[in-house]
Amino acid sequence: QVQLVESGGGLVQAGGSLRLSCAASGRTFGINDMGWFRQAPGKEREFVAKIYLKWSASPNYADSVKGRFAISRDSAKSTVYLQMNSLKPEDTAVYYCYADLQGGNYWGQGTQVTVSS
Repeated sequence: QVQLVESGGGLVQAGGSLRLSCAASGRTFGINDMGWFRQAPGKEREFVAKIYLKWSASPNYADSVKGRFAISRDSAKSTVYLQMNSLKPEDTAVYYCYADLQGGNYWGQGTQVTVSS
């Protein structure tokens, strides 16, 4: 079992920044990668970014956030961060952290990000 706790969401004006955090606990030694998805009202959940905890491979980003968002990690703490800059109203969504382990994924409870125009 892995537990994920997210923090850092909130309300920000367009062009502003927010930083999300996701801390994993439990069987963290089995985590391959962690990252973020988001779900806006009336839309399907979509991939945002991911990073590997055990390897130095480059992070992956959705095209819609490339150049604006940056994901980073603290492997010793099994924590990932999502720095979101130049936020747009269309970034408004509930952001969900996930952890990928062999045999399945785990999800956080979600944190709301609202970008006002």
